[in-house]
Amino acid sequence: MDTELFVAWFEEAARLIHRDRDRLTRLDAAIGDADHGTNLDRGLTEVRKVLADSAPGSATEVLTTAGTTLIRRVGGASGPLYGSAFRQMGKTLTSPVTLAGFAGAFEEGVVAVERLGKAALGDKTMVDALAPASRALALAVRDGVGVRKALDQAALAAVDGAKATIPMQARRGRASYLGERSIGHEDPGAASAALFMEALATVAG
Repeated sequence: MDTELFVAWFEEAARLIHRDRDRLTRLDAAIGDADHGTNLDRGLTEVRKVLADSAPGSATEVLTTAGTTLIRRVGGASGPLYGSAFRQMGKTLTSPVTLAGFAGAFEEGVVAVERLGKAALGDKTMVDALAPASRALALAVRDGVGVRKALDQAALAAVDGAKATIPMQARRGRASYLGERSIGHEDPGAASAALFMEALATVAG
């Protein structure tokens, strides 16, 4: 898992978020501020530009640069949450990057999101996609699965986790103010997290 893979991850994530920008915004309109897709699209466009201009020399630099940019450029909760996750991953990751090392760094990134958002699995947040993806990566490491298959499994786990938020009642974030009215809607943060994992699996393939 080299530097080019991590740069490609954000390029593909930017493409997928741009493609699904309107869907993410519609999801957010139902239970939030109706700006999730727009904010992330703008933020990832900036991430691509900064990475191209800075030519990071390591996976750690890619992650910390992307995280810092998202915190600075993305409004709402998603910028600080994703930014904190990527920055923590960058701080934790060591070179050369192995699947086990990435899985450990990813887990630390999820913990950063949980801590900042005061969220746990089942609260109807991006954690409901990220935590299953992290578990899938840990199981892949345990089972000796290759990188490509491991990331495919993590991406599928994230998609399933995002879909599982539909019947949940939100307990964190703006959606929690809606009470039972939040039931029946996919969480936009979980949906975008699934896109991030899809992007990583795509570039690794």
